[in-house]
Amino acid sequence: MSLLHAAVIFPFAAGFILAMLHRLFRNVHLGWAVLFVPLSLFIYFTSQISAVSERHAISGQIPWIPSLDIGFNLYLDGLSLLLALLISGIGILVVFYSIFYMSRTEALQRFYLYLLMFMGAMLGVVCSDNMIVLYGFWELTSITSFLLIAFHYKRKASTSGAQKSFLITVFGGFAMLAGFMLMYLMTGTFSIRATITEWGHIQDSPLFLPALVLILIGAFTKSAQFPFHIWLPDAMEAPTPVSAYLHSATMVKAGLYVVARFTPIFGGQGLWFWLVTGVGLLTLGYGSFLAVKKTDLKAILAYSTISQLGLIMSLFGIGSAALYFGYGDSSAVYTVAITAGLLHLFNHGTFKAALFMVVGIVDHERGTRDIRKLGGLAAFMPVTFSLALIGSLAMAGIPPFNGFLSKELFFQAMVQMTQLRIFGLGSWSIVFPVIAWLASVFTLIYALIIVFKTFLGRSRSELPAGKLHEAPAGLLIPPFVLCMLVIGFGLFPDLLSGSLIEPAMAAVLPSLLNGDERFDVHFSLWHGWTPELFMTIGVVVLGVMLYKLLPRWRNIYEHYPQGLTINNMYHVVLDNVQHYARKWTEAYMNGSVRNYLVYIFSFTVALLVYAFFRSGQNITWNVQEHAPFSFYEVVLLLTLIAAAVSIPFAKNRLSAVIMTGAVGYVVTLLFVLFRAPDLALTQMIVETVSVALFLLCFYHLPELQRGRSSRRYLTVNMIVAISVGIVMTLVALAASGTVSLDSISSFFLQEAYSSAGGKNVVNVLLVDFRGYDTLLEIMVLGVASLSIYSMINLNLEAKDLGARLKFRKKEERTDEEPELDDEADNTWKYGNRERSTLSWDTVPLQSNDVLLQTTTKVVVFIILTFAMHLFFAGHHNPGGGFIGGLVTAAALVLIALAFSTDTIRKALPIDFRSLTAIGLGIALLTGAGSLLFGAPFLSQTFGYFELPLLGETELATAMLFDLGVYLAVLGVTMTIILQIGEDR
Repeated sequence: MSLLHAAVIFPFAAGFILAMLHRLFRNVHLGWAVLFVPLSLFIYFTSQISAVSERHAISGQIPWIPSLDIGFNLYLDGLSLLLALLISGIGILVVFYSIFYMSRTEALQRFYLYLLMFMGAMLGVVCSDNMIVLYGFWELTSITSFLLIAFHYKRKASTSGAQKSFLITVFGGFAMLAGFMLMYLMTGTFSIRATITEWGHIQDSPLFLPALVLILIGAFTKSAQFPFHIWLPDAMEAPTPVSAYLHSATMVKAGLYVVARFTPIFGGQGLWFWLVTGVGLLTLGYGSFLAVKKTDLKAILAYSTISQLGLIMSLFGIGSAALYFGYGDSSAVYTVAITAGLLHLFNHGTFKAALFMVVGIVDHERGTRDIRKLGGLAAFMPVTFSLALIGSLAMAGIPPFNGFLSKELFFQAMVQMTQLRIFGLGSWSIVFPVIAWLASVFTLIYALIIVFKTFLGRSRSELPAGKLHEAPAGLLIPPFVLCMLVIGFGLFPDLLSGSLIEPAMAAVLPSLLNGDERFDVHFSLWHGWTPELFMTIGVVVLGVMLYKLLPRWRNIYEHYPQGLTINNMYHVVLDNVQHYARKWTEAYMNGSVRNYLVYIFSFTVALLVYAFFRSGQNITWNVQEHAPFSFYEVVLLLTLIAAAVSIPFAKNRLSAVIMTGAVGYVVTLLFVLFRAPDLALTQMIVETVSVALFLLCFYHLPELQRGRSSRRYLTVNMIVAISVGIVMTLVALAASGTVSLDSISSFFLQEAYSSAGGKNVVNVLLVDFRGYDTLLEIMVLGVASLSIYSMINLNLEAKDLGARLKFRKKEERTDEEPELDDEADNTWKYGNRERSTLSWDTVPLQSNDVLLQTTTKVVVFIILTFAMHLFFAGHHNPGGGFIGGLVTAAALVLIALAFSTDTIRKALPIDFRSLTAIGLGIALLTGAGSLLFGAPFLSQTFGYFELPLLGETELATAMLFDLGVYLAVLGVTMTIILQIGEDR
């Protein structure tokens, strides 16, 4: 594993460690420990500047699925480094800011876990050289963004904003994944660098343009381009540190990064040029126009961010035309656009993050962001006012700040576009500088609104003057540092040209350089009386005039019909989808388990029958060649049939459970006869635990009522049952008769010991050859157990609330002891009468069977000893972590049945849900540990060692994985058992 891999993984590891150890920071803000993570990353990436600027890119490869060309491959060039420095550098300031912004009473462990996961995901996006890995990190940014936006999940606006951002960005992610798949079909590789070298051979492919459009959809959704921009304003419900980090400096730049990264592949295409440039300019104008309308400071910054992202996107679109000309003087016109785009990408991160922090300070100190309730704060908050003024003027492109440099280059690129005729542009090229100039005018207007409406004029704050004061130094330092960068890079612009911008340009336009050539990148604050300078003067003059006249023309926003807004269309579509989905679901989800089984079995039968018809000529039905059968097998088979047929005719549920258990135990005996001890053990324990679960469930159910079912009801049941039986019989005959491939059993028999060090082929399959299946299976089990836990708890809470309401209503009607219904009456009897209101107490199931209790005290130790034997012996003999966990759970279930579930809780004060998580964590860490040695995920190894007393002993990493499986299975089983085994 390279240092670059360690840098990407570091935030994830640090986040989980700090989340588990957060209780150690009771007297210290958790952010101080978190601050070390981005600081370390920033130091590492800063140390790579000299190497990257000299064209010595940093790379590292860890194979994952070599057959599909999927690997954890990372690559750090100029473009990646520019973004990585933004992610880590602004990450330092955001974490420092959050220490003073976020109260220690909030769930800081969650906040910083999500923030660090997002930081790692963003680093993964900008450093990935493999498209599938990039997509994985891409979607992880959407997930962590969702969690951060919904951090205050009790607010409806927070959850609604999080949902909107998640739906839109994940939709874009799916589109981008489809584009990556098309790229793979054209090139046979997921490597971005390898695809760049193949761009000349794939442009004539019919899949090229669809891939281009799909990848752009993903980029547009993430970078809030029109019409996908609607998620960004609602995302401002996130805490201010999140807005300053995700929605100004990092996440919204991911789409821009993808456009820049794939420019060498698609840049010479007219469709790429028109889509990227057109959507960017439309977003630029639309965002700046709407920002003036808003009265919430965060909303103004949200639409400002949309506008600025459109500006950068349009520059990347114009710059992509350089690849149309190839190497030469003509391409130099368009390299200005790429230079401006990269410079503004960096500059925007500095001044916009500072402005978000300033708005957070105003909100934190004044309790509002509404400019209609602010004003005159400069007298009380002079430092905050100064920072807001610097950030706003930089955003408006006023000298001597860094925003002026990139805005002038932006104007220069737009003006130069009018001089060339490409992609059918013609005389329409004049539209480009016009839109750019008008959008800049509105940018100045909302920048003046932020400063003047908030800090100057008459104070409209409801707080008395005595309570108005400057923010604490901890909140001022981060925006102060950013504003110093804004001024420093404005006065000394060439500090960035050779170290960051030029290497990034070389990564975006590699084909324009020959050998060791470099782009001529130089910035200066004064570059003469140029057309773009006159455009800036015009922006200032007209912008100030329109700001002064704002009350006279601002009512134009009221004439736009709200029903036609994209935001309203989104809600209409979402509401209709939810409405019709609910109606459709309610049509077949009517609460009848029998109906659900009919749907499932009918669909399965139909699917299999269709498969038979499609493959009819290729199927050989094995109806003659069968293995010899013994007398015992015949007896067991007849017993199995008799037990199964008896279940529908059982007169009570207990008889049905006994018959169901008999079916399972007969199958266990069949496994024994067929010499499958692992399957027999698993089947036996599963049946035992299942019977116990059935019995525990009966405690909650009424008596079985058998009425006269309709003829139609019974006919449907009979048809479905017979169809399933016939089809599954045909499947068995077809499977045994149709052999199109050689059996893989011989491979596993030969390689189980030599490659995995285990003699028990079944266990080796579970923990080594197909360990991924087992990992996903225990994850599914964990999710199922949590779902059962949540479902029962929610149901009990609903019953609790209903009984409370009924009791209180009856109590209000009479002064005597109320008559309750059955459920509430039980609660009254078991509850604590000394409490002022009705409460629920846990009533564990108990047994008074002395013989069972006495026997259990002995038998349980035998079962636990056997479970340990199964766990440790499983690699060479029947057993393993899965069956060991089940046997251990069976011992605990026996205790619960003999005594009570409360006995287990007192004897073993373990949170079995946490035990499940620990087991999953061990399994995941065991799989990830192989990455440290450059091996694919979940690779196992083993060796023989001389140990004291034990002599030569085999030690295998598979045992650690098996330990995770053991703990997860035990945790899952006991979570379900204990939850069902208790009543309220």
